[in-house]
Amino acid sequence: MGMCRFTRLTKGFSKNVENLAHAVSLHYMPYNFVRPHQTLTKKFGKPTTPAMAAGVADHV
Repeated sequence: MGMCRFTRLTKGFSKNVENLAHAVSLHYMPYNFVRPHQTLTKKFGKPTTPAMAAGVADHV
């Protein structure tokens, strides 16, 4: 339910597959790379994002 283009068929849907693929990538990138995950937080003891665990970023 986080992506409105999948829940409604008005102006939010993609007219071709390439646009849909880009929209899905933009939706999942913050979830998988920017959002703090509980498993990493337990390991490091503070809110940690996958980018921080990979050494790409130094703060949330």
